[in-house]
Amino acid sequence: MNPRSLTPREQALIDRYSYCQLGMTPQTFYAKWHVSQEAIAAICSRSTSTVRCWFRRGRSYRRPTAIDLRHLALMDFLLEHFEQIPEDLRSTLCFTQPEDKIT
Repeated sequence: MNPRSLTPREQALIDRYSYCQLGMTPQTFYAKWHVSQEAIAAICSRSTSTVRCWFRRGRSYRRPTAIDLRHLALMDFLLEHFEQIPEDLRSTLCFTQPEDKIT
């Protein structure tokens, strides 16, 4: 199977995404949504102890990566706009487990 060539529009989308500074801090996400640090860890694919370090001050503070900030911003977007996403798109986006019926 040969990969499909990108159209100029698709290449422009990749370029925009590549330079996008989309990000949300864990503190902002936590203040906006009633979630646990365990939930933030799951969203970012990090351990709970790593997330706890993001909320600490002083020597034990650890800065989240740009990828972590992007994960939180994308999750914030999904939470804000879930109802506006068409059902067929929602089902292909990332909900792979059939028992996870989200309505």
